[in-house]
Amino acid sequence: MAPRGPRGLARRPPWAAALLLALGAARALALPEICIQCPGSVQNSSEVALYCKKTPVLMLRARCCLNQKGAILGLDLQNCSLKDPGPNFAQAHTAIIIDLQANPIKEDLTNTFRGFNQLQTLVLPQDVSCPGGIDAWNSITHYIDNKVCQGQRDLCNSTEDSELCPENGACVPDGPGFMQCLCSDSFHGYKCMRQGSFPLLVFFGILGSTTLSISILLWGTQRRKAKAS
Repeated sequence: MAPRGPRGLARRPPWAAALLLALGAARALALPEICIQCPGSVQNSSEVALYCKKTPVLMLRARCCLNQKGAILGLDLQNCSLKDPGPNFAQAHTAIIIDLQANPIKEDLTNTFRGFNQLQTLVLPQDVSCPGGIDAWNSITHYIDNKVCQGQRDLCNSTEDSELCPENGACVPDGPGFMQCLCSDSFHGYKCMRQGSFPLLVFFGILGSTTLSISILLWGTQRRKAKAS
């Protein structure tokens, strides 16, 4: 009989242990695509590296500063020859600090940072505007080689902007220069005027019956055409 380990479980053969070790290493090395979009790693003197080293539990991996859950808190894509942040940029929506300096960025970044609610420090090339403009940041500092947008403002704290939401809705920030209105509990629909839960059964029932009726009509039409030919 094969020797057994604790709790009566058979010991794993060496190849199984090696396989588990390899799989664990692969999971540990897996990074969001945006972290490896640019070759190299974060320089020790960069703002992202300095921020990451302030908290022992944070980790520098490739171009990212990650917390223990793998969320991106810092992203350094400086000097990556980027004309735009790229399709994977939204993976960094949890970032607190982002550095994009020394890139030939051409496009307007206004909509690029929608949903980046936690962003507090954004370093950009000198000729690129801070998303949301001066009203979206506490300070915008110009340097010789870059520009720093510091302290994202919550537009919902402004009385003028908060009045844009309906009575049954609440204003929430949605990135630099953006806000959105969310309906309160039990309200939905246009301007949050409808009360009660959304009638899913009725909605899908009508949708299903309409789809079935159209399908039957199309089938009958095609069948008559086939007989006529």
